[in-house]
Amino acid sequence: MYVSVRVVAGAKKELVEELPKGRLKIWVKEPAERNLANHRVRELVAAHLNLPLADVRLLSGHTSPSKIFSAQS
Repeated sequence: MYVSVRVVAGAKKELVEELPKGRLKIWVKEPAERNLANHRVRELVAAHLNLPLADVRLLSGHTSPSKIFSAQS
């Protein structure tokens, strides 16, 4: 399954919001530097979908706020 995610890095609070069509909007405290925000977003996507972290991969959007993750169940 593919999950489309919109990320807001450097937020004051962490939050996961479900949007229409199965998309997610995620706010993370980590900055968008040295891949810190991407790692945290991946953890939150895995937790939100109740999957092990190893089953969630970032496919595209490594340097963009719009990302696509692959989630295998």
